Amino acid sequence: MLNVSRLQVRYGGITAVRDLSIRVDEGETVLLVGANGAGKSSLINAVIGLVPASGGSISLKGADIHGLSCERRARHGIGYSPEGRHVFPLMSVRDNVLCGGFRLSGAQQRASYDWLASLFPMLAERAAQPAGQLSGGQQQIVAIARAMSSRPALLLLDEPFLGLAPVWIEQISRAVRQFQAQGATILMTEQMAVPALKLATRAYVMRGGIVTREGSPAEIREAALSNEYL
Repeated sequence: MLNVSRLQVRYGGITAVRDLSIRVDEGETVLLVGANGAGKSSLINAVIGLVPASGGSISLKGADIHGLSCERRARHGIGYSPEGRHVFPLMSVRDNVLCGGFRLSGAQQRASYDWLASLFPMLAERAAQPAGQLSGGQQQIVAIARAMSSRPALLLLDEPFLGLAPVWIEQISRAVRQFQAQGATILMTEQMAVPALKLATRAYVMRGGIVTREGSPAEIREAALSNEYL
């Protein structure tokens, strides 16, 4: 589904990602584990097109997407939930979610919202409320639902559990499992990886902009119990 080969991302004179290669096969949930500053978000941002790659290649379903805009990458089937939520505060919860399904017809958008509300009951309860009035955990659910609303071929989740109480982590985890049951392909990042490893089929450890280890969730958990990203 996704192949990243020898990727480099630079910000001025700083190299955030260096010669990095990962793959995400169809139907997998792949986790990028690492401390703050490891390069996880830079990798995600390069995949969605928010930052340019200064080297290497990115392909989706065998097609090179290196030169495509964010919008065109979304149209190719990439959904994205950013670190830090970033909802549209004055728009209603419903409109926040539906703007992620801009490729869908009106009927498809309504069906998508009903499906998402079955995963996240808060979306039905707060549909007309401005998203800026929600708690942090509720805003994170809106951001993730927006990314899911188009039923993307590849879902990118950047730090979905960051700063959340256990009750919200569990609710998001339940929804991700249901999305996985439909054959979803997911690439996610996390600093505190314990709940995320429960969702992953495979994981990479990142440090200093490079991959230092790859393995199953059990292998990564066993190898990294003493490290700060667990």
